[in-house]
Amino acid sequence: MRLKLFIALIIGTLFSTQMCNSQEEILYKKVDTTHLFLEVHYPPNMDSSKNYPAMVFFFGGGWVGGKRSQFLNQAKYFARRGMVCFLADYRTSKINGTTPFESLKDAKSAVRFIRKNAKIFHIDSTRIIASGGSAGGHLAAATAFIEGYNDSADDTSINSIPNALVLFNPVVDNGPGGYGYERIGDAYKDFSPLHNIKKGAPPTIIFQGTKDHLIPVVTAEYFKMVMEKVESRCDLKLYEGEGHGFFNYANQKAYKSTVAEADQFLVSLGYLMKEPIINID
Repeated sequence: MRLKLFIALIIGTLFSTQMCNSQEEILYKKVDTTHLFLEVHYPPNMDSSKNYPAMVFFFGGGWVGGKRSQFLNQAKYFARRGMVCFLADYRTSKINGTTPFESLKDAKSAVRFIRKNAKIFHIDSTRIIASGGSAGGHLAAATAFIEGYNDSADDTSINSIPNALVLFNPVVDNGPGGYGYERIGDAYKDFSPLHNIKKGAPPTIIFQGTKDHLIPVVTAEYFKMVMEKVESRCDLKLYEGEGHGFFNYANQKAYKSTVAEADQFLVSLGYLMKEPIINID
């Protein structure tokens, strides 16, 4: 009831002229004493009579730590391009004493919350993009491929599957030899995105450094091959000599390149207008 009341209270102000150039922090989930928020970035001069694509970002950090601000600059850019962008909190072992399984439950809850409240956010519920880096890339991909690990408090009649994926050196293989297997064990069979690709998988773009010491290029290449076997699009962009986390804002060249490539991918899906890319900063 508290969550519903909170949403109702923001309806009247969320999309006023004054709010269209700003951001909001919205509670999307409460677990015991833990409060999880979405930081929302809106397009400038937002027209409340229109529905916009949405993009939700999940930070990296091995499901151990990290901050939602990792993708702040990407969110600001795509908001300027005409998307409603969300930076999502989720539980991690360092802060909350949780496992990767709780992290996935939260990611799926976040997508459901966004889709459930599509009218409030003025977004098109059929154009929701999940994005993330490293373990956050796993969470984004897993919302699309993993059927289980749904929070018992979620309304599972609301689809948690995004309509497209933008993944930055994502953890997609949790099997033996893959990332995180020592914590996940045999549960990888229904937790690892690579092992659960099926027909109807959403179009995907992956950004991968060739010198990544955590995610081998061959893993990304195999993921692409399996996606194409089920007739789903998977663009793989390799960055020569780049290591893990190369896409972050501190690496300006790679940051701008990956954002530009993601922009064109979303243009090709019809999620963004075909217009010159605005300055990436």
